[in-house]
Amino acid sequence: MTSPPDSRLDTLRSIATPEGCELTLRLAGPVSRARAWLFDAVIRWAVMVFAFMVFSYLGKFGFGLAILVYFVVSNLYPVLFEVFWHGQTPGKWFIGLRVLHDDGTPVRLGSSVLRNLLRFVDALPVGYGLGLVTQWINRDGKRLGDILAGTVVVYHGKRAEAVKNHVEAETYDGPAINPSFPLTMQEQQALLEFDRRSNGLTSERREELALLAEPLTGGLSGPAASQRLKAIAAAIHG
Repeated sequence: MTSPPDSRLDTLRSIATPEGCELTLRLAGPVSRARAWLFDAVIRWAVMVFAFMVFSYLGKFGFGLAILVYFVVSNLYPVLFEVFWHGQTPGKWFIGLRVLHDDGTPVRLGSSVLRNLLRFVDALPVGYGLGLVTQWINRDGKRLGDILAGTVVVYHGKRAEAVKNHVEAETYDGPAINPSFPLTMQEQQALLEFDRRSNGLTSERREELALLAEPLTGGLSGPAASQRLKAIAAAIHG
């Protein structure tokens, strides 16, 4: 629990536009992004298999065409869709996600190329391990490609509204519980902030945050873990 009190408390980000308006973005987490990636992977795999089957009848010339299709599908598929289809690949569209710049503007060609070129780094050492770790520790859920390109992946359209409407209040009326070890002032502030803002989070997000405070929850999981944190926050309140 060494992050600032509000660094990973929720997935909402407010951005002030040059016009003086405030834009609220709901950042997507690793699970939603992985589902979108898998959907796109199936599409790309199907296209490449079909291309190799068709072009196999054309001999060496067909093999060259198949390699060209492989290059386009592997490297240009996400870039072309993100730039010309409002920041969405078919997988992101299906899940309800969208790529934007950090300031909320539509993603441009240079940024899309950069974030997708760095996928091979995020994929190291296996199964997008580095990318997943980076998303978990970054306050905006960014992988390395997003950090360098200045982009974020957010919920979009009906999916964003569904996430917003899925917020469930959670109350705690039990006794206060003192932590099993001394907490720093920053850690106490983080717990109080969690207690104050938890009713504005989904139950899944509360449980995800509780996992970050595993030493305090004593191995509990699910609603029991977040209730434990609320009990400790009550003790800090006095």
